[in-house]
Amino acid sequence: MVTRDATWAYRDEFGDEFARTYFRRFGEGVVSSVGVGTYLGDPTDEVDDAYREASVEALQSGINVVDTAINYRNQRSERVVGEAIEAAEVDREAVLVATKGGFVPFDGERPDDPGRWIQEEYVDTGIVDADDLVAGQHCIAPGYIDDQLDRSLDNLGLDTIDLYYVHNPETQLADRPADEVYDRLEDTFTRLEERAAEGDIRQYGVATWEAFRVPAADDSYLSLAEVVSRAREAAKRANNAATHFRAIQLPFNVVMADAFTVEAQEGSEGAQSTLWFAHDAGLNVFTSASLAQGKLARAGLPEEVAERVEGETSAQKAINFARSAPGVTCSLVGMGSPEHVAENVAAGTHPPLGADSFDAVFE
Repeated sequence: MVTRDATWAYRDEFGDEFARTYFRRFGEGVVSSVGVGTYLGDPTDEVDDAYREASVEALQSGINVVDTAINYRNQRSERVVGEAIEAAEVDREAVLVATKGGFVPFDGERPDDPGRWIQEEYVDTGIVDADDLVAGQHCIAPGYIDDQLDRSLDNLGLDTIDLYYVHNPETQLADRPADEVYDRLEDTFTRLEERAAEGDIRQYGVATWEAFRVPAADDSYLSLAEVVSRAREAAKRANNAATHFRAIQLPFNVVMADAFTVEAQEGSEGAQSTLWFAHDAGLNVFTSASLAQGKLARAGLPEEVAERVEGETSAQKAINFARSAPGVTCSLVGMGSPEHVAENVAAGTHPPLGADSFDAVFE
């Protein structure tokens, strides 16, 4: 489990190599504001090897955040992350490990008949109630998330997962109204509060793709205020003194900046963006798609943004833009080779944009 003392010791070891604000608070500890993402890539041994090597290199170079999910690359990404943590010459307690549950994962490879495989492996065995499945592949029922958390602990080879996300809960909105989704989240949060009290997870949150960056009228919208309220109720139901709901994940980059520009969340003083709401609520924000899945590294940033952001390459500029947004704790970047790691880590040697310069991008 990640600890305060180990993360501060990690910062002391690497901090002088980076610009100010590279390391940021996470609870009582600190984490790097650039993190390893493990989403992309084919489910092959070759990609496993590349991810393992890159993750070890990152952990030994000043990145102490690794993000994955049980469904990424058919559970292979979780397993590789566990192997990398064991192989890296870094204190396990210095590394924030995050994973997610929600999408039904295949095991190692995609089966010839995915629907039949899910039926036999999950529905017929009673792990999933067919009525809880959306699009045949997504479930956030408490018992299912309980099962997935156990599998993730096994895949990662860890006793405790530092940050566990309910994965893309807005997927459920395709089949049921928002009130039912909030009710289900509260039930699942209650189980996660219990697992936190048992020591299986340290904190939890929700990882989203659309829910927190669309207008309130959108079919994929979820209210972050309501989600936080349900987490607080879950803590009471679990007899915990305070909620362990401490983080959200959402996409953010220069061409996908809705989390900052769309004021769809209701704050204490009116409508605000998700990033500002999270900032005011004291939630940690982890941004995904920092390079727009590689597009910004290849095509570059818009000229008016590129000239404002520091960095030697387009990828570094894109990373530094993402981690300049208010409330962002860490920006996640896919790292499939040691060369990618070196370039991405070097982004942290440059300072992010100041608040005025960041706001000016949107004027």
